[in-house]
Amino acid sequence: MRKILVIALALSAAILSAQEFKAGSPVADFQVRDLDGKAVSFSSLKGPVTVVTFIATQCPVSNSYNQRMIELYKDYTPKNVKFIFVNANRSEPASEVREHARRVGFSFPVYKDPDNVVADRFDAQVTPESYVIDNSGILRYHGSIDDDMNVSRVHTQRLRLALDALLAGKLVPATETKAFGCTIKRVHKVS
Repeated sequence: MRKILVIALALSAAILSAQEFKAGSPVADFQVRDLDGKAVSFSSLKGPVTVVTFIATQCPVSNSYNQRMIELYKDYTPKNVKFIFVNANRSEPASEVREHARRVGFSFPVYKDPDNVVADRFDAQVTPESYVIDNSGILRYHGSIDDDMNVSRVHTQRLRLALDALLAGKLVPATETKAFGCTIKRVHKVS
């Protein structure tokens, strides 16, 4: 009997923590907070193609992508791609996120996910980690921006390939790639 109870509890935990937004599935509306604490809905931020990327201020991997994220934003915003950069780390307050964005020269807003609700729905684990949503609200790509933290060793621009395919009306060549970086420092939740 005890063994059955343990198995049932494990299954319940797995179901409760299951990723809601998966490649090929719809992305429902969600809310992030601007750096002043105001709630902002995904529906008010999305475009024909939307990129949600989880980033950090203290992670060296995420920081190695700062310039690449600036370039992605600069290159794809004129193509009507919308970007939602989200910091879900409990250890990085909005004031730190604001200062980091100013210091590194982000020309785009960064939002907070203070209780990891959005990170949990996407099952985001690391920074940086990206998700691409098409015009019909379907998640078409999940994974890394490219294949190496060191820009001089990059062979495959994974996020750019996904965006270029969607913008050309084609299927994304790889819907899932392995994201790598620092783990998101989540808020401890009481069950």
